[in-house]
Amino acid sequence: MTRVAAIDCGTNSVRLLIADIVPDGAGGSGGSLTDVERRMEIVRLGQGVDETGRLAPEALDRTFTAMRGYAGLIDRHRAEKVRVVATSATRDADNRADFVSGVVDIFGVVPEVISGDEEAELSFLGATRELAALRPARPYLVVDIGGGSTEFVLGGDTVEAARSMDIGCVRMTERHLKDGDPPSPEQITAAAADIDAALAEVRRTVPVDEARTLVGLAGSVTTISGIAQGLPEYDPARIHLSRITATQVHEVTRNLLHATRAERAAIGVMHPGRVDVIGAGALILDRIMREYGFGAVVVSEHDILDGIAWSLS
Repeated sequence: MTRVAAIDCGTNSVRLLIADIVPDGAGGSGGSLTDVERRMEIVRLGQGVDETGRLAPEALDRTFTAMRGYAGLIDRHRAEKVRVVATSATRDADNRADFVSGVVDIFGVVPEVISGDEEAELSFLGATRELAALRPARPYLVVDIGGGSTEFVLGGDTVEAARSMDIGCVRMTERHLKDGDPPSPEQITAAAADIDAALAEVRRTVPVDEARTLVGLAGSVTTISGIAQGLPEYDPARIHLSRITATQVHEVTRNLLHATRAERAAIGVMHPGRVDVIGAGALILDRIMREYGFGAVVVSEHDILDGIAWSLS
């Protein structure tokens, strides 16, 4: 058994997983991952990056504050291996060296600012390592809707094709939906057109029509599942591996895009840090299901964070 610590620093949140991993003794794709600590803080590291190309000082401060708390937990639980991965916002920032030096000071390891393809591989590993036991139809199309980008990964046992596109929930909100409460029909139409253009580009390199099961990852998707199920509060056990129909996704998306900020904030499963960006996140999932013809999505709580942990085994 190896105790590992995985940190995923995305555009909207920074997350920690401390886990005990027992690898498959036969060297296969089995084994077990047991949570010791799983934490998430909304830090909005990508605040303004799409517009300015730089990480804002206040965003870095929020991120480093959350990371210092995580470092304390890692020390307390005596994790043997630590890996810090940063994704879309940090890839795009001119001043990412400021982020790197701050992370080294806190954790003593250099963060890996990974490519979209690497992000897709880790997301697929985290989502499907456990999913395989349920035997859904293959191949899977795994979609990881992040703050700055969305990863599209097609595969069965392994990744067959992948593409990362800059259509995350924070980026789409800042680009199209930030000035409306609720957003106007014209703003929603513009956002949908932007997303659809990206989906058409994905089709050029990922044979999405071959997929038999859509697997949705990350906070926008899990929140949509909670809303669709009518949960009074966020319940990971009921959200993980839930199956949400396209009709439910369409309805939730429509309601979120027509709701005021106060109405969204009053939803029981809504994390306060997602209130401003959940409409865009829902729209991304809705357009994926419409454009690619999926009748349902399997929702996974396990994603790139679990993939990072497995990579340390």
